[in-house]
Amino acid sequence: MGSRETRDVTINIRAKQNQRDLIDQAAKIQGKSRSEFMLESSYQQATDVLLNQNLLRLDPAKFEQFLALLDAPPQPNEPLRRLLNHLAPWD
Repeated sequence: MGSRETRDVTINIRAKQNQRDLIDQAAKIQGKSRSEFMLESSYQQATDVLLNQNLLRLDPAKFEQFLALLDAPPQPNEPLRRLLNHLAPWD
């Protein structure tokens, strides 16, 4: 999320006093306004939620095979190297 992009929509939210105070304290520590802190935090949380929306349906044998592949060290290869050196679209 670029900080130079024009923000053209409004998001309104109501909170309890203690919630706002905690948010303000955290924002101050990071040198951000309340709005900056809340927008960046909620944007990151939304990104995390969407990235975790993967569902795998495997029979028990395929699931065990999948787990074995996850536990094994990765084999060096060019596509993996490119992937690990590539920035995510939101960075």
